[in-house]
Parts: sequence; structure tokens; C-alpha cells
Amino acid sequence: MSATRPAAVVVLAAGEGTRMKSATPKVLHEICGRSLVGHVVAAARELDPEHLVVVVGHAREQVSAHLGAIDAEVRTAVQYEQNGTGHAVRMALEELGQSIEGTVVVVCGDTPLLTGATLAELTRTHESDRNAVTVLTAEIADSTGYGRIVRDDVSGAVTAIVEHKDATDAQRAIREINSGVFAFDGALLADALGKVRTDNSQGEEYLTDVLGILREAGHRVGASLAGDFREILGINNRVQLAEARRLLNDRLLERAMLAGVTVVDPATTFVDVQVTFEQDAVVLPGTQLLGATHVASGAEVGPNARLTNTVVGRGARVDNTVSYDSQVGEGATVGPYAYLRPGTRLGVKAKVGTYVETKNATIGDGSKVPHLSYVGDATIGEFSNIGAASVFVNYDGEAKHHTTIGSHCRTGSDNMFVAPVTVGDGAYTAAGSVITKDVPPGSLAVARGQQRNIEGWVERKRPGSAAAQAAQAAAERPAGEN
Repeated sequence: MSATRPAAVVVLAAGEGTRMKSATPKVLHEICGRSLVGHVVAAARELDPEHLVVVVGHAREQVSAHLGAIDAEVRTAVQYEQNGTGHAVRMALEELGQSIEGTVVVVCGDTPLLTGATLAELTRTHESDRNAVTVLTAEIADSTGYGRIVRDDVSGAVTAIVEHKDATDAQRAIREINSGVFAFDGALLADALGKVRTDNSQGEEYLTDVLGILREAGHRVGASLAGDFREILGINNRVQLAEARRLLNDRLLERAMLAGVTVVDPATTFVDVQVTFEQDAVVLPGTQLLGATHVASGAEVGPNARLTNTVVGRGARVDNTVSYDSQVGEGATVGPYAYLRPGTRLGVKAKVGTYVETKNATIGDGSKVPHLSYVGDATIGEFSNIGAASVFVNYDGEAKHHTTIGSHCRTGSDNMFVAPVTVGDGAYTAAGSVITKDVPPGSLAVARGQQRNIEGWVERKRPGSAAAQAAQAAAERPAGEN
């Protein structure tokens, strides 16, 4: 295979990850809208490998189901007992069931910051240098605890990987470290794995032993230096998970800002990897953009908005709003303190105002729901206005029903629309009405009891009360006085 298409990528994801202290398998923990192993699979897919195999072990049913959901073409190999990284790779090659001719890249399933570009450079270096194995390395200011890369002074070939505890003082001064990511010649890898021994303190098959086997057989072991050491960081606990989230979030925001997006306060802004922007979008502080959210040109989101799988149209404004699976039309306004639930669709220059909740609702161009209302299972036409404190009564205790409000309607405050019901185009409804029957176009619907004043009720029923005294004083004032 060419450098741009390895024969296979093997992802090691069988470990338990006990330091996470979680019922969730380590590789399924998420940052920026994608699992740890999902990030690694996505990076591997950028290489367009002929085969992509993930080695699973702990909680294999759960991990395999997740992999099937995110990438249907991923193959899984089961490591029933965690007998080391060399054993895991051997299980992957057995799953492929054939002799692998070409480059095999091996990566860890808990390195979410690793990029496809770095893996591609590893593959190119491996093939151009004609190495039997190439180690992805990184330079780090403090290499304490890491395996050091020892190179030949003349050729630059890797002569050893020395663990910190075994290193001499001179070796401990080396800043180049092992990442645990490798590119192998597939045929040589398969042969060397058969020679890996288990006579070590853990009784396991170590993948790193393959490097010594190949070097002793006269093959060249090389290295490819990553441009940013942070790409190789593995996740072992919740602290490292949070650190990786921040690093990835910063990377995503930097990419957006360089593409013409204004992010007012990156420190309080969080985005998922699937979020997309157009030029001149504006993101205000305290905002979370999650899932497949898209913010179009000139739109302003925030402050303090949380949008999930939401499309925000050109020039729209979404302020202090929670939204799921919704669409906000061009020039529309939402909030503050609005809640758009799944299925909400706002037309051009539509408005959903303060303390308004919507669900499975289409609100047409220019229509407004300004205040304190619930609109569920409804269609509102164009240029209609829904009065404050209105409720679309869509649930009868067993089933949901639909309400239709036509175009150019004016509905009064404190209306109840008891579905199924239709208000025709150009119709009005009076404040305080409970609308239970269809309203013909151009009609005024009044559905409330007649007001009746019972004179003297307070004096008779609440004698001596403050209200009675106030009423008495009012009765004694000359006409015309306040």
C-alpha cells in the first residue's frame, strides 16, 4: 500500500482503565462530542486504510456496539485475556486472517488528541526510510516517567527504547520519548510477534519487544517526531480527561477563529468536533455548541446558550437559550431564557421570546411568540402574533394532538388552545379565552365567562379587614378624587 493508504490500522482498546474509577469503559468516555476511541478511529480513517481493526476486551460487548454505531466498517478483534500489547496486535492480525503486505499502523485507543496528519507523516516516514518499524516520538520538556528514545548518532536510527527506571543519567537527559504508536512492515511484524516471549515481570507479550527482535535481525528501526507532544497524551484518569478536553476545545476554537468566527471568550466557550461555522458568526461568552450544530454567517449565539444539533440561520440571534434538534431561521430571534425542544422550526425573522418553550412546532416567517408561552405540536403560519401566557394544550393524557394557527392571526393573552383545533387565517382570539373549537378565517373568537360584579361582597364577607377598610375609604371620597 502507499503511504496514504496503509494496509491496516490496529487500535488497541481492550484495557479496563481502572484509574478512571468508572462503570463506563475508559475508551467510551467522551470529550468534545466523541468517545476517546471514536477520536482515534476518526484519525485512523483519515489514512483510508484497507483494514481498520479495533482490539476489544474489557466490556467488549459495550465497546463493540459503540464502534458499530460510529463506524459500521470497523472490524473488532477480541482479546479475551489482557496478555499484553503484543498479544493484542497478534489477535488483530488473526482477525484479518491473512498475510498483511504493506504498512500496519498501531495506535492506542485512549489518545484522542492524535491527528490524522501526524499518522500520515508517520506512515510517509516509515516508507520513505524503508524501516521495518517506525516509532512515533515526541520531544517534551520534562520526560520523567517516559520511555526514552536512544538513536544512533550517525544514522539517526533508533537503537533502543529505555524505560525511565532503567535509564542512565545520560539517557534520562534525553527529551525524545516513546508514544506507543508505531508503523510496521506487516509481514515482518507477523513474523516477529511469533518470537515475542513472556519471561518478564508481568508475564505478558510486549509489542515493544518486536523492535529489538527486528533490530537484532538486521532491520532498521526508525522514528517520526510528532510536531506537538500533546498529541500523544493518553488518558488514564478524570484529571487527564479534563486536560485533554480543554486542549481539544482550544484546538477547535482556534480553527474556527482563524476561519473568520468571532469567539469573544474562548475560556468559557465549548464546542464539539462536529460543530460547523460560517464566516462572521459570533459566539458570546458562556456558550456550549454541541453535536452537529451549525452557526451561519452573521448569526450571534449567546451569551449562556447551549445548543445541541441546532441550525442557526444567517443573521439570527439566540440569547440565553437551550435548544435541541431545532432550526432557527434567517434573521430570527430567540430568548432570552427560551427552550427549543426537538422538532422546533423557526422561519425567517420569526421570534421566540422570554420564557417561551416550544416542541415539535413550526413557526412561520415573521410570526412571534414573545412571552411566557408553551407551543407544542403546532403549526403557526406567517406574520401571526401569539399573546403572552398562551398554552397550546396538546396532551389529553394518552395522545398528543396538533394545533394550527393560520397566517396574520392575532391571539390574545392568556389563551388556551385545546388541540386538535385550528384558527383560520386573519382570525383574532380574545384575551383569556379557552379555544376548543375551530375559528373560521377573519373571525373573532371569545371563549370566556361574562364578568359579574357583586357589590359590597368584601364588607359583608370580610368585615374589618384591610380590604374592607380600603373599600370604605374609597366610598367616602368625593367623586373625582383618587
